[in-house]
Parts: sequence; C-alpha cells; structure tokens
Amino acid sequence: MSRLETDLLDSLSAELSQQLKDRVDRALLEFIRPNSASQFAQEAPELAKFREAIAQNDAIDDREFLRIFREFVPTTNYEAYRPFIAKFFVTPCKEADVKDMFAPGLPYFLAMSSMTSGKSVKIFPKYRPPAYLLQHPLYLALPPSVGITLSPSSLRYSQILTIDCENGQSKQVTVCSLSIGFLRMAMNWDVEHDNERLDLWLPGQTDPYAISFVKSYRAFFVLNALFALADRRLTIIRFFFANVFVTFLQYIEDEWSLLIDCIEKGVIPDVENLDNLREPLEKLFKPNPLRAAELREIGPPGIQGWAVRVWPDLTKFVGITGGPAAASVPKITHALGPSILTQSPAYGSSEGGVAITYHKGDPNTDYMVVFVDVVTEFLDVHSNEPSERVLSVHELEAGGHYEPVLTTRNGLWRYRLGDVVTVKGFAPDDGLPVISYLHRREGGIVMAFGTTCTESQLTNAIVSAANRWIGQIMDFTIVCDDRDTPITYGYLVEIGGVIGNDARMATQQTFEHLVANNEFRTAFWQGRARKPTIRLLEKGTFAEYRRQKCDKTNISISQVKVPVVLSDQKFREWFLERVTIEL
Repeated sequence: MSRLETDLLDSLSAELSQQLKDRVDRALLEFIRPNSASQFAQEAPELAKFREAIAQNDAIDDREFLRIFREFVPTTNYEAYRPFIAKFFVTPCKEADVKDMFAPGLPYFLAMSSMTSGKSVKIFPKYRPPAYLLQHPLYLALPPSVGITLSPSSLRYSQILTIDCENGQSKQVTVCSLSIGFLRMAMNWDVEHDNERLDLWLPGQTDPYAISFVKSYRAFFVLNALFALADRRLTIIRFFFANVFVTFLQYIEDEWSLLIDCIEKGVIPDVENLDNLREPLEKLFKPNPLRAAELREIGPPGIQGWAVRVWPDLTKFVGITGGPAAASVPKITHALGPSILTQSPAYGSSEGGVAITYHKGDPNTDYMVVFVDVVTEFLDVHSNEPSERVLSVHELEAGGHYEPVLTTRNGLWRYRLGDVVTVKGFAPDDGLPVISYLHRREGGIVMAFGTTCTESQLTNAIVSAANRWIGQIMDFTIVCDDRDTPITYGYLVEIGGVIGNDARMATQQTFEHLVANNEFRTAFWQGRARKPTIRLLEKGTFAEYRRQKCDKTNISISQVKVPVVLSDQKFREWFLERVTIEL
C-alpha cells in the first residue's frame, strides 16, 4: 500500500466538513465582497440576478451574502469577460474607464494564456495581492532554494499598455505571461528600468538577468545551457513544462562542442540578436578550462544519469510532467538518473492558482486544493442532473471526476476552467481535497463516428506503445487523419535516438489501448472507425514549433506548450510536411 493511500481520508468527518465550509466562506467573502463593487459585477448580464437579489436587501450580513452568491451566480466562461477586458486595449485608455474593472484599483499586469488550442489568446488582469501572499508558493516565480537553481526565465512581454490617470500621470501595464508578471511584481521590476538591471545576477541562479531579454529562441537556450554547464554547483533544475527540458537537452547535444569551447575560453558564442545584451554577459562569464575538461570527459547528453555526472550536487527536478508533457518523462528520467526527485510546481492556470504540490503523495501528480488565489468549486462531470449543480469542496467524493470552477481574487466569478480532475482523497489534518489532473473536458477529437477519446487516453496510449516499441519520445501531437475513410487519430511523433526494430508494432498497441474506450470500440466494430496511425517527424520539429509560436505571439519562451490535439490548420500542414516515416 502506498504512502498516499494510507495518509488520505476517503471521506470527511463532520468536524472536518464544517471546518472546510468555514474556510471556504471566509475566503469567498474576502474575494466577492470587494469585487461585487467592480464594473464587471455591476454591469455583466451574467450577474443581473445576483445584483437584483442584493438590491432587495438593505443590510446584508455575511451569511445572506453567501446564500445570494450561491443561488444567483451562474457558471461563466471567457466570453462574459471579453468585452470588459477589451477596454484596457482602447487608445487612449482612461483610468475612469478601467479602474475597478474586476477588482479594486488598476491591475499590476495582464496575464496571457498559454494558447495551445490555436484560438485567440485569453487575457486576465492581475491585481497586486496583499504583501504577505507574494511569498506563497503560488506567487513565487523563483522560489527560494538551497544551492544553485537552473530556472530559465524570460522577461519578454507582448506589449505595454498606457493608462492615462486622473492625476495627470500615466501608468504602464505589461501584457505578459503569468510567471513573468509574478516575477516582476515580486521583485518590483518595472519595464521602464529594465536596461539599468542588465548587469544583475540574482544569487542562487545560473542565468544572469540579461538572458531574460534574449529574443532569439535558439540563443535563449544556448546561453542558458552555457551558464548552467559552467556551474557544477547546480542543485535544482526547474522548467515550467518538463518537456521543455527535453528541448534544452537537445540544444546542449547539438551545440556541445561550441558550448565547451566557450566555457574553456570564457567567451559568449556568436548567437543571433544579442545586441546590447552581449556586453553585460561578457562581463559575467569567465574562462574555466578545468570545467571544460571535466565536461569533455563526460560527453553530451545520452547516457543514463548524465545530469548527475555534470552536476554532482543535483537533487531535484521541478516541472509539470502530466498532460502533454507525460510523453517526455522517460527521456527526462533517463537523463536525470534514478536518484533525482521529480515534482510538479503546482496546479493552476492563467486564470488562477488552484492547488499546491501534495508532498505526502506523488509529487508529480497530486495537488492539495488551497484558497489563496481562488476559491474552487466543482462540477460533477458524470452527473445526470439536467442542470449542473456547483459543488463545494466538502461535497466532493473520493474517486469522483470534477471540473474546477473558480471564483478568484482577481475578479472571476464561478469561471469554468475546462479541466477534469479526480479527487484522490482528503488531507487528514485539515480535510483539504487532494486532486490529480486527468484531461481537458472538451480536449479530445470528436470524430465522424461520434466518439471522443480524452487527452489522457490518447496520451497514455502513445506513451505506452513508444516505451515498448518506438523509442524515447521527445514530443507528440495528434491530428485528424482523413487520408482514408473512416477518419482516425493521426499521431505525429518526434523521437530521440534510434527507432526500435519492431517500431511498427506500436500502431497495434496504441489501438489496443484506445479500444478500452467503449465508444471507440463500438465505433470500430461497426465500421465507423479505424486503427490510429503513427507518423514520425524530423528531429527538431517541436523545438522549431515552439520557436515559431514565440515569434508569433510574443509569449514567454518557457510557456509555450504543445497541444495533445492540434486544431490549427496552418500548423497541421506544417507538421505534415516534416513527416519522415509512417509506422
């Protein structure tokens, strides 16, 4: 029996249940009392019944306020917020037009979603929280650690908005990724003075500040690799998405000779678009022939435990290894070796932070719900009720599948996140639910045969087959394969190393995995579906995909993730042009 199974409660006692109710009520009131005066709460059609119920009561105590919230606030999606967010992008933007838009005051920055679906980017205003929360794990872009951390971060932003304030001055608001916004907020790094900090090198980090402004995708990875390889004291590796670490290793392998020569001589390589960043980097990088000789003896990535040989003090890897990143886990664990602890940073999104890592369980997949940035309610995805009932945390059942619904400090009201999570149980000390991410609720491909395999089913099928037959997966995505009838799931896979001798067996095993889905199995036997296809792609395809997405959207280099299901028709054709073999 695992430690997690012995620690977690299957159900809540009456005492823990009441404690949870009280915690939720306090957090909700902290958010919705001030936010009920926002422009969104006062004008959004979705909250009309809520406003009417409030207006009918002269003096509303906390208990009645919560009752009205739960009875009259419906679930919402991004479309409800879109016209209000658009006001920030009007030129000129007047303070009176955007002040108190979703929460009191003006936002510190506007967070961009990671944008995997091919649809337009979503924007979420973020307001400065109480000062004590900036030290909470959900807000720390660079958590404190003992030793040296490799945590490549980009301070690139999409644009800067100017708000004309009523006092005659102006306020600049950055549109950027969530992690960049939190980092700037915690460090008080305004955009206006970025160039004055180019000589900065934060203690405990392998990368100097200047690397954060490198625009070139290749140069960003090469320079981060250069400074990381030069420092053998490294103790922690941190990538937001774990499969980006695979791209990092790929650049090290491709540029190995160049990197070692530069470490030996203490020079910055001739990479593109450095401009004014070269001089501060040259000041900080010194020759280290002994380290270069040590690295030459070890050699480039390839052997099991390579990372521990390069960085003998390495103890932990932090990065999201679930969802699309799951395919790259074997490659990562091979490079790290069996002695390195791996864990996920947290569970959440640009909309809000839902849960923190539950270290008493599996630190890669298990998260404990907290009420810091959001109050999370849930929809039972298997409910047969005609209208979905919103459940509070004390109403959840272990083993149930739910969609998180967020009411946030930053002004979202019962916002449907679109994920599906499962409840593993409840923490024994305070009853907080421990959850694991499963898949997107609408994330699969709905085929002509009328069935959908979930993202997790599609991912598990190819990971299992690749481990046995194909080789180490670097990355993958799925398109509708309509070259024959009926259409089917078309896997596009990039592998590292040599293709397995019996790689063609992978298609059959992937199929056997998918027919565990009852709808797919029925459609197949009725002739409305066929076996999936697997096509292998050129080396470096997904690194190039991420580079293009960065250039196109100006989002953070570390935030680009590959969708399990690719809906962007332009990129679909682009991927298909890079197919090298079909299994």
